[in-house]
Amino acid sequence: MFRVVTVAREYGSGGGIIARMAAERLGWNLLDGALIGAVARTAEIDAEIAGRCDEHVDSWWHRFNRGGLWSAAIWAGIAPDDVQFFDADAIATYTRQVMLKAAATGDCVIVGRGAQCVLQDHEDVLHVFIYAPWAERGGRVRARAESAQDVEELMRVTDGERASYIRTYYGCDWKDPHLYHMMISSQIGTEMAAWMIVNAVKGAGQL
Repeated sequence: MFRVVTVAREYGSGGGIIARMAAERLGWNLLDGALIGAVARTAEIDAEIAGRCDEHVDSWWHRFNRGGLWSAAIWAGIAPDDVQFFDADAIATYTRQVMLKAAATGDCVIVGRGAQCVLQDHEDVLHVFIYAPWAERGGRVRARAESAQDVEELMRVTDGERASYIRTYYGCDWKDPHLYHMMISSQIGTEMAAWMIVNAVKGAGQL
């Protein structure tokens, strides 16, 4: 019986919309934007800071210099346990904690953030990947993007960041089919895709 659903998604695939629809039909909590708020509360930082690091990997230069910042704080007389640098690494750690706690409670749909890797060995979690044709994704992104934005570049960069996040923190290939129970093209329609997820959850409960 599935108690949690994770939804990974290509940028512009409508995965966030599908996750919301599935959560509403199941009567479950949706952890997407709300996940960032939970992470911020857990880390005791501003939600804007958590949002900037969401599904993001810091540059090599930042990661290289973090050790120097840590050493400088120690030389300044600050105890190591009191030193907390809220960068992408720190947020990824807190995000993992929040997802594990949410999964323990159950009845939730978690969007992105490597949930399919964190909860891979949990038998009560259904893992889904949402994708779509490039042109269809572009149409969705273009409808909400600022007119001056290069939509195709935005799609490439965002997908690249999501893939890099999964590779960096979990050592997994974002599009590896073995991470998922279902890989759904939203070309069939967001309504149909959501119902496929709901039916998979409800069907498992009837076995």
